[in-house]
Amino acid sequence: MQTVIIVIHLLIVLALIGVVLLQKSEGGALGMGGGGGFLSSRGSANVLTRTTAILAGAFFLTSFALSILALGSSHQGSIFKPSTGGVPLEPAPVTQQQPQPPAGPQVPQSK
Repeated sequence: MQTVIIVIHLLIVLALIGVVLLQKSEGGALGMGGGGGFLSSRGSANVLTRTTAILAGAFFLTSFALSILALGSSHQGSIFKPSTGGVPLEPAPVTQQQPQPPAGPQVPQSK
């Protein structure tokens, strides 16, 4: 169920990005705001604005649904302590070891 909602969510995100990029620029800072399109300027503004609003609402709903599903599938535990499936972790036994001499050539010490 969660995978299906994630796929729908990603499709909505891609569609929302596309619709926002299709909208006419208000400032025309890049000089690409003019010219004719497949729709009239007034008609395309209404269609794109409504589509953006619908996709934004769908994005909100899928985000909300994913957060509810994530709450339902959460387990009690810390992200800092890995879960061992109910088996308690025991600390490793501490053993005293003699320090090892450094490897490699030895330099004689001066007196």
